[in-house]
Amino acid sequence: MNWKSFLPLLCYGDASELYYEEAMGLVISYEDGKVDEIESGHSRGTSLRYLAEEETRFGHGNGIRLDRCDSLSKDLRKGLRSFDIPPWNGTIERHQHAIIKNPWTIALDEKIKILEAADSHCRSLKGSEYIRQISLTYVDRVKNITCLSVQPQGARAFAEERIYTSLAVTVVAEKDGIIQTATEVVGALTGFELIDRCDPKAVAETALRRALKKLEAPNAPAGEMCVILSSEAGGTMIHEAIGHSLEADGIQKGISPAFAGKIGDTVASEKITVYDDPTLPNRRGSFVFDDEGTKSERTVLVEKGILKNYLYDILTAKRHKKNSNGHGRRESYSHKPIPRMSNTMIASGTEDPQMILNSVENGLLVKRMGGGQVNPVTSDFVFEVEEGYLIENGKIKTLVRGASLLGNGPEVLKSIDLVGNDLGWGVGTCGKEGQGVPVSDAQPTLRIPKLLIGGQ
Repeated sequence: MNWKSFLPLLCYGDASELYYEEAMGLVISYEDGKVDEIESGHSRGTSLRYLAEEETRFGHGNGIRLDRCDSLSKDLRKGLRSFDIPPWNGTIERHQHAIIKNPWTIALDEKIKILEAADSHCRSLKGSEYIRQISLTYVDRVKNITCLSVQPQGARAFAEERIYTSLAVTVVAEKDGIIQTATEVVGALTGFELIDRCDPKAVAETALRRALKKLEAPNAPAGEMCVILSSEAGGTMIHEAIGHSLEADGIQKGISPAFAGKIGDTVASEKITVYDDPTLPNRRGSFVFDDEGTKSERTVLVEKGILKNYLYDILTAKRHKKNSNGHGRRESYSHKPIPRMSNTMIASGTEDPQMILNSVENGLLVKRMGGGQVNPVTSDFVFEVEEGYLIENGKIKTLVRGASLLGNGPEVLKSIDLVGNDLGWGVGTCGKEGQGVPVSDAQPTLRIPKLLIGGQ
């Protein structure tokens, strides 16, 4: 591909970019002992974007052909000022993430057999008579992107291959009219070696054991109590309760008032440091360059309780007279980049997690978070607890079901008084403005002195 031939199409506005993506994806849904659905796809497409002061012009099309891009460019650049073609030697900085097995070299039959074996394993275990449904979903995706960014000062280009693999297992169990569900997910920016490291049988068994235990658990009590968020719970709280609120587009649109204009202010306990780091090797949210061609970097958002920064793409950074910190992400070539999280976490503290547990006379230990909702304007949240235990006199007493956490993100961050020296990770796909991107999040063990628990 002669990328220099596209350069004249991009010399308009204040800055512009050509983004090309070729992707292959496979989804295998295995349910009730058989393959339910197989989705496989291969796509290639190009987008053009022009930035002129506050105006953004964006368009996309399938494939990559100079004549089609020229036609699209003519429609988009009408009325924009042009500038001289900047010097560029055609060099493209290329990056591949370290993997061992490309999933697209593994036969479909082998992938199906792995799901079949995990399903059969669950059905052979004690308590399997209570299983009402087992759903396994295997996903792999190979994504190759090239981005050519052009400004009057110069042009630069990068190419990056990203390979994602994930496995999710959901078990529904029923006993005496009580139905309980449990889900276990593993995933990373990695190849098929994920399946070697995370035995699918063990992943499925973990989900089954949790669902069966919840069948015997009493209902959670309602009311205010001390809550320990275990590092095993992953970073759902930090992702939802503060992460989205620190994406710069929400700040500039006025939908994140809790943190707008608060740089330098205290927004959390002095024990809390929050950062977003897409440079971590093989984490699900990692990348070398963001989807605008900005080099990724570790961004400290909150340091010892003080708000330090927001997550920027090129456009929002320009509005704040800053440089992008490499958080412009998009789902595909057909989407515009917007500020997004990558790998978001609360940094480890100094306290021993066992000591944190022993410090609670009566409370709730949350080991697994479920789904939830956050109001971006008020920062009020409601999170389901998939696995939670009552604590009495510093000891884990019993598993409870039906618990939920209700609170306000900034208030909870300010109230955290103990932070463990451990760190646990969660993975997922983050949705925003109709786009989904791979992310991960993490937190150490945290003690929240008082939080409202919804229960029965």
